[in-house]
Amino acid sequence: MNTMWLADDWKDYEVIDCSQGEKLERWGRYLLVRPDPQVIWDTPKGHKGWKHMNGHYHRSSKGGGEWEFFDLPEQWSIGYKGLTFNLKPFSFKHTGLFPEQAANWDWFSGRIRKAGRPVKVLNLFAYTGGATLAAAKAGASVTHVDASKGMVGWAKENSASSGLSDAPIRWIVDDCVKFVEREIRRGNRYDAIIMDPPSYGRGPKGEIWKIEDAIHPLVKLCVQLLSDNPLFFLINSYTTGLAPAVLSYMLGVEVIPRFGGTVNAQEVGLPVTETGLVLPCGASGRWEA
Repeated sequence: MNTMWLADDWKDYEVIDCSQGEKLERWGRYLLVRPDPQVIWDTPKGHKGWKHMNGHYHRSSKGGGEWEFFDLPEQWSIGYKGLTFNLKPFSFKHTGLFPEQAANWDWFSGRIRKAGRPVKVLNLFAYTGGATLAAAKAGASVTHVDASKGMVGWAKENSASSGLSDAPIRWIVDDCVKFVEREIRRGNRYDAIIMDPPSYGRGPKGEIWKIEDAIHPLVKLCVQLLSDNPLFFLINSYTTGLAPAVLSYMLGVEVIPRFGGTVNAQEVGLPVTETGLVLPCGASGRWEA
């Protein structure tokens, strides 16, 4: 029984292999090796890519780490179903995209297309805009909120590369909680909410965000922003402490009493080419009407 949502429709990305705390990935033409805390097994690193990677992120024993590059451009791009994402390796091992989220993009894009009406989406902690672009391409108008000006700029670049410069997207640089509180006061409503909160972060004025403390109050606030006929509510978590059941419970307690519908939560994962197994990449909770 497959109880995981798989992002298995990629052409420009794959997890080739994973072993000894690292994963070997193909991002378009380039091979990267990056640490992954889930990879606790020690299988032979037989694939030639382990010796011929274009970039290797080395984790430091003191926390953090640094990239080592072998013939890797400063920026390149990959595509997914008509969307284009600009990638660049930057601090703390990231490239600007979480490919496993394609499993969610496909799910909510189908919901938006089938709605047969205008759909307003709020995307919180929206990062470089993967979910924003998928929702806009499916026909929604999207409000994209992130506390990082640099990330919002990157998301705008991705929207231009994807041919979505003229799509109805509002770009907002703001602390997500404060923005939601203001939207409640303004009386604004949304048909769908996506949130991708970090495990730990700081707002633009140094506000501390710790997911275990902050996520439930934020979900409660966001329920007040839902329209009378909402479509979906998606929460993503990369924190191992927040199991799918926790996401289910939160959505079940906060959304179902007001709007009915159903909740489902699973791990999200990426197939591993060499072994045929699946690499777990966090969890998602989905409420839908």
